[in-house]
Amino acid sequence: MISFLQEPWPWYVAGPIIGLAVPVLFIIGNKPFGISSSLKHICAACIPSRIPFFSYDWKNESWNLFFVAGIVIGGWIASAFLGGNNAVAINTDTVQSLQGAGITDYSALLPADIFSVDRLFTWRGFIFFVLGGFLVGFGTRYANGCTSGHSITGLATLQWPSLVATCCFMVGGLVVTWFILPYLLKL
Repeated sequence: MISFLQEPWPWYVAGPIIGLAVPVLFIIGNKPFGISSSLKHICAACIPSRIPFFSYDWKNESWNLFFVAGIVIGGWIASAFLGGNNAVAINTDTVQSLQGAGITDYSALLPADIFSVDRLFTWRGFIFFVLGGFLVGFGTRYANGCTSGHSITGLATLQWPSLVATCCFMVGGLVVTWFILPYLLKL
């Protein structure tokens, strides 16, 4: 049984499991699936309530904090105890493109040639960690939700803004992958 959990699951198994989380949350407690709102709840709990954006009863949404804590704990358990010895599966064309940019270490989920503590205080690290993190946070707030909230819950509930946001996520990802990332990897 444990070896089954250590193998990568194909998209046609993992995808429906994630997709089924949406109706289960709605059926059990009329709750939407999303991750970015948990940061708002943490800020509302920790920051004085004089800021109007954080002035609400965050305790009514505390289930979301437990949900995100479960994701973090489950991820840690999976990586610490169920990691297995599977290499990250990367398309050969992608490997060739990345090797051309000097990225050769694929031993972890994120390439150590980009995402490591030694690289944090370089220009490339600043762009990927600080600027990239800011853009993700800004985009999440501007779109009023994250990719999981819009692309899973929003599309499942047929919300027009979520369709627009998901299309923009996809276009943004394609533009960055094909036009911006190749230049950033040469820094």
